[in-house]
Amino acid sequence: MPEKNREFNIDGVIEEFEALTKDAGRVQRETLRRILEENGEAEYLQNLGLGGRTDPETFKACVPLVTHKDLEPYIQRIADGDASPILTGKPVTSISLSSGTTQGKPKLLLFNEELVYSTMQIYRLSFAFRNREFPIGNGKALQFIYSSKQFKTKGGLIATTATTNVYRSEQFKSTMNDIQSQCCSPDAVIFGPDFHQSLYCHLLCGLIYSDEVQFISSTFAHSIVHAFRTFEQVWEELCADVREGVLSSRITVPSIRESVSGLLSPNPDLADSIYEKCVGLSNWYGVIPELWPNAKYVYGIMTGSMEPYLKKLRHYAGNLPLISAEYGSSEGWIGANADPGLPPESATFAVLPDIGYFEFIPLREKPREQELERSAPTIHYTESEPVGLTEVKVGEEYEIIITNFAGLYRYRLGDVVKVAGFHNSTPKLKFVCRRGLLLTVNIDKNTEKDLQSAVEEATELLAEEKLELVDFTSHADMSADPGRYVIFWELNADACSDDVLHSCCDRLDRSFVDAGYISSRKAQAIGPLELRVVERGTFQKILDHYLCLGAAVSQFKTPRCVGTSNSEVLQILCSNTMKSYFSTAYG
Repeated sequence: MPEKNREFNIDGVIEEFEALTKDAGRVQRETLRRILEENGEAEYLQNLGLGGRTDPETFKACVPLVTHKDLEPYIQRIADGDASPILTGKPVTSISLSSGTTQGKPKLLLFNEELVYSTMQIYRLSFAFRNREFPIGNGKALQFIYSSKQFKTKGGLIATTATTNVYRSEQFKSTMNDIQSQCCSPDAVIFGPDFHQSLYCHLLCGLIYSDEVQFISSTFAHSIVHAFRTFEQVWEELCADVREGVLSSRITVPSIRESVSGLLSPNPDLADSIYEKCVGLSNWYGVIPELWPNAKYVYGIMTGSMEPYLKKLRHYAGNLPLISAEYGSSEGWIGANADPGLPPESATFAVLPDIGYFEFIPLREKPREQELERSAPTIHYTESEPVGLTEVKVGEEYEIIITNFAGLYRYRLGDVVKVAGFHNSTPKLKFVCRRGLLLTVNIDKNTEKDLQSAVEEATELLAEEKLELVDFTSHADMSADPGRYVIFWELNADACSDDVLHSCCDRLDRSFVDAGYISSRKAQAIGPLELRVVERGTFQKILDHYLCLGAAVSQFKTPRCVGTSNSEVLQILCSNTMKSYFSTAYG
């Protein structure tokens, strides 16, 4: 084992996990007991009549299923300065903000030391599984990680994204030093106030330590793809910095400039090597292993809304393995990737039975005929009573309910997962989609997964033009009568024949296979789908918009549906539309 990781007992971490998962049912009961005892004085629990009982049966009988909307008033009181035990027994140390890209605005969530501890627990376990499959040596990691803006709430608590709360903690720094290679970039780059300058310096620091880099990572696959799309534009400038030992004038933030300048010294040999490798690449294929020859893998969240970026990420990664990171959310962690050798599309996540108390709502797709009823509820599934962690069945789909140490009790996470198998007695989950509807005009019900599948079908037609899709989103346009779906595409080049894009539009329309959509289109209760091609850089403007609102790149996910309530983003898309096509798929 390399010197840096000698104190980190990989086998011991995995053995502990094996022991926990062999008796996951007992561990779950014990975890619930700890949560309820530690938070028993909380007003929320006191009002539900638990009377100090901590058994699962009483808990389920007394505590209702909730969404964020139900807990929002309690969280707001805490943010406003009420220091009494409202949702937790222990003090709340700060407020976490969700990315805000799903609902259009960030959700406020509680953050405490228990969440830091659980984050380090899952980081250690994830690293142990990765390092057993792909051992790394002494060196560094090229990590595209970024903090976000922070502010103080009315009650004086620091509010920032969940990832920034973690990065700020001493536990994070200590754990990262114990379990993996040191980040190439100094803290001033990670915590810099300007994302574009931080990204440039991440790339530069990665090049400075190119022979020492053991792996490349970011929170989301999108961030890695974005970093290398940027590299394509600035690589010659980066070469010049390395050659001359002088940082580009584009870096104006004093703390970033000082810290990175301290790493630079003239290195014409390295600059020549970088230049020759870049000019020798064919369309940037395999740029990562070419420039970082000792890297063992590329690592980040690659499931769900990140899957559309995998094709481009594989292009940059060449023959390097892609490893999907652990499964969690702003609300808390759920599972670790215990089989990192599997491709991201097949990734599953073994639930940690001591990280929270988990329940699962069994979901069944509605029979097709019910989809055609106008009075049908606006969900895809029928529900049954929640079941426990060890009671789920392989092959079945569920919505996750989480109870954790940070004030969430029977909280509906909104994620749909499929049970792919078991690791001992704990389930291995495969992420399916977010629960909520994405697109609906009439009796149609399409999720993010449905949109993604339709886009994948249609983009196959771009191959003949040697074009690729940079990013996409959608909008249910109700301003027209009848309403219609509008799909926004950004391509990597402006030149594409109208005939091909018309065909893409028709295929998009036909690729929505929901029965309610098809019947509504045929009956002209939903208008022809519209495909709008936007200018290059449009989705960068959307990212910049969210950054201005305080979002962090490390948590950013492109919103896959933009509603009228998100008028600023809709305006960016509409004002940057170059061409528009209407489907003729249904006559």
